[in-house]
Amino acid sequence: MVAIGKKKYQSGEGAQFLTRKAALKKLQLSLKDFRKLCILKGIYPREPRNRKRAQKGKSGIKTLYHVKDIQFLLHEPIIWKLREYKIFSRKVGRAKAMKDFAAMKRYLANHPTLKLDHIVKERYPTFIDALRDLDDCLTLCFLFSTFPSLAHIPRDQSVLCRKLTSEFMHAVIAGKALRKVFVSIKGYYYQAEIKGQTITWIVPHNFSFEPQSRAEVDFKVMSTFVEFYIVMLGFVNYRLYHQLNLFYPPKLTVSGIDSEKVLVDEEAYVDERVAALSIPLVPMDSSVEIEEVADEFPVTDHEDAEKMRIEAEKKRNLKTLFKDLKFYINREVPRQELVFSILAFGGKVSWDKLLFVGATYDENDESITHQIVDRPSMEKRFLSRYYVQPQWVFDSINAMELLPVEEYLMGAILPPHLSPFNNQFDQTYIPPEERAMRDPSYKMANWQDEEEDDDDDGDDDNDEEDKAEEEEKESEKEEVMEEEQDDNEEDKEKLRMKKKKKMQVKPGEVVKEDPWAKAKQEKQEFRLREKMIPRKHKGLYKSMVAGREKRAKEIWLLKKKRRIHDEEEKKSKKEARKAKKA
Repeated sequence: MVAIGKKKYQSGEGAQFLTRKAALKKLQLSLKDFRKLCILKGIYPREPRNRKRAQKGKSGIKTLYHVKDIQFLLHEPIIWKLREYKIFSRKVGRAKAMKDFAAMKRYLANHPTLKLDHIVKERYPTFIDALRDLDDCLTLCFLFSTFPSLAHIPRDQSVLCRKLTSEFMHAVIAGKALRKVFVSIKGYYYQAEIKGQTITWIVPHNFSFEPQSRAEVDFKVMSTFVEFYIVMLGFVNYRLYHQLNLFYPPKLTVSGIDSEKVLVDEEAYVDERVAALSIPLVPMDSSVEIEEVADEFPVTDHEDAEKMRIEAEKKRNLKTLFKDLKFYINREVPRQELVFSILAFGGKVSWDKLLFVGATYDENDESITHQIVDRPSMEKRFLSRYYVQPQWVFDSINAMELLPVEEYLMGAILPPHLSPFNNQFDQTYIPPEERAMRDPSYKMANWQDEEEDDDDDGDDDNDEEDKAEEEEKESEKEEVMEEEQDDNEEDKEKLRMKKKKKMQVKPGEVVKEDPWAKAKQEKQEFRLREKMIPRKHKGLYKSMVAGREKRAKEIWLLKKKRRIHDEEEKKSKKEARKAKKA
């Protein structure tokens, strides 16, 4: 009997992967429909361990998919809907070519619609799963909400993104879920905490829109992602509002703004969104109040438990950071980001009602505590309020406390705006300002060094006067010391006799440690541990060591650059001081 074995590539990696061409043939779909189906279902190409086996011995690099993923797509009902779309477009094209407008009108009235509710439930079985994957969803929806009407993007997508993002911002304000804000070149980074899940997203700056060429950005692929994210964000908003005991959908339109104008004019859209943020939401049942349950930690002496307790107390106080404060925003300040940040922490905010809609109080209101300005000076000022720059709001949120306003007053040189998202400081460059913010003792030491440097940089005349004064003080101290020395000798003698009685001689062993020999032994042990690394892991270890050395070099270069900058700045200050005295 001759044993019949399996043919080549019928088992193992050769049978586990399919090329994209084979997947298209199996599903009987075009590349456009296949790409859309993969985006909606969350299917992506896989990287095999051995590419030659997975490609059945063929050379080159091909896009590979797992066989189980393609079999999973075979049973998807959306495939039939995509085929209906294809048939529909063919019928409409034929009717248009034949100038049969009655048939064309009938076809357009029965346009097939694609429903993605079942896919959202399939990909996110629980609400927590949806919250974990909300970062990209929010970032893309906020981006599309800033787009005007474009030829290759459906008009209703931008409108829905604007509506859903406004609703989500209201839910964050009502739930007091915002935690961090950071302003960068890309936009505004926000971080919220909902149901224990940390959600981070970016809101782009409101600049005038410049159309991108289709060669740089594939808007069709982005539009497919947005098509799925709109449905997902709708489910998330619905669940959030009901958990906060609020009606959904909320009525956020402000009277006086034309809805058709909002779709075209970006400034009108921004005004509508900012005005909507100040509208209070309607609760479903006013008798039901949601009480926040404080985190309870067991009473132990452990340091970690104490840190957790302090952190929880800070987060509790952060939710009402601006509770008793009233803000007024000047016309030159970006309103949407500041209004959202202030309202999310319990503050009250308003603006000029003659320029923008939705204002709640005037500039002349004497109860205003802070006016946010971004100009060097103002003619009319009120003594009952602080005039601060916008960075004070964001830095106070990140510091979890109201910072002193002296460094953020109108026209002042602002301190550096540090990122609150950088929590891992292993092998990273930490600027001196961030060190001072996290460790007050470092700041005090720096101040002492600066004072000493300033004293050393004085003129020679001042140094001679200071030396004369120091000599007079030293002579006075010597006279006082000679008088007190006689009185202290008797006390010292008594104290010495007492200590002598208590002293006892104990035999001991002298142990001499050679630090050079100890370092040499540690180095030898480290080399032996390196030799014990298996051969298959040696390449990975070498790359890790190279990366560590590269990061150390980058830190050294940044420190050197900062040191040169500080020296030049100190030199220029010294020259300016000398020129002023001269």
